[in-house]
Amino acid sequence: MAVTFDLFGTLVDVETAPDPAEAVARELESRGVAVPDDWHAAYREDHVGAPDGAETPLPAHVARALASRDVDAPGNTPRHAVVAAFDPEVTRRDGALAAVRAAAEHGPVGILSNCSVPELVPRTLIRAGLRGEFDAVTTSIGCGWRKPHAEAFAEAAASLDCTAADLTHVGDDPRTDGGIEDCGGRFVDVTETPLSDLERLLEAQP
Repeated sequence: MAVTFDLFGTLVDVETAPDPAEAVARELESRGVAVPDDWHAAYREDHVGAPDGAETPLPAHVARALASRDVDAPGNTPRHAVVAAFDPEVTRRDGALAAVRAAAEHGPVGILSNCSVPELVPRTLIRAGLRGEFDAVTTSIGCGWRKPHAEAFAEAAASLDCTAADLTHVGDDPRTDGGIEDCGGRFVDVTETPLSDLERLLEAQP
């Protein structure tokens, strides 16, 4: 039995900047980029035009937003600014490690996380003491698709050598994580089934 876990809000809680656009602006300015006066408006606009369900890496969005205001950000400046702006305090949720290890008793275990920020998922896993607990880590920025798109679940399943229909996905958001049910898999909602109950649930699953 293959199990994937959502990360943010499921296994960990994070404290991030209340105003992401402002946090990115501060990091850009600290790197010598002249942030436009209407930066918040530019940040909210769609500059990439990605297909429905596709992930747009946040550094690419930031670079395009700046370019739309004729501001040049050389090299990897947008990436470095984004990574620095999203550097959260991380708290592992009660029962998270035990739930992951219980799932591993039944088969391969992975992460499937919607995340448009480079480096954030691996950094979060390290800070939460969860690095090395998973057979595979799939992120939307890595695979190009966000949950609930079927391709996101297909990529996560392939990394665990199974199909999406074989997955049990554990998450906290029926709108995104619940998309596994459209692929024929099983959704475990941690807002209804606590992590502490996961071992019992998996043992009861045929």
